[in-house]
Amino acid sequence: MEFSQLKVGDELPQTQWFKITQQKINEFAVATGDHQWIHIDQERCAKESPFKTTIAHGFLSASLMPMMFEQVISVDPMKFTMLNYGIDSLRFLEPVRVNDEIRYQFKVADIEDKAMGKLYKVAAKVEIQGREKPALVGTFLTLLIAK
Repeated sequence: MEFSQLKVGDELPQTQWFKITQQKINEFAVATGDHQWIHIDQERCAKESPFKTTIAHGFLSASLMPMMFEQVISVDPMKFTMLNYGIDSLRFLEPVRVNDEIRYQFKVADIEDKAMGKLYKVAAKVEIQGREKPALVGTFLTLLIAK
């Protein structure tokens, strides 16, 4: 699906499932400096956590958005540059446990003309395989700049 052709209300195909491993969680902890035990201490989590296992950082799931978005859209690099522009809203609704698989669902909520290009507001939901409640819901902003 070509990003520049999207219109308000368009729903993109679901992404592939992506497994959240302990290695991914640990790498995110190192990258962000967030070493809270509930993310990285498997033994303590087995004893003390209400989830009985480690959970991913909420922002790990959010930070996967660009990678997952690229699974379902394409941008002609000769015509456009795509930039992350921020997040309008973000809610973490359900913890992602180690070895859970997640996938994104996207819907174009709004498109706004800006001086540099078109600002796409994309509503996103992250499903967790085997659970009804999503890991997160939010509105991500992407600026598409014509060359």
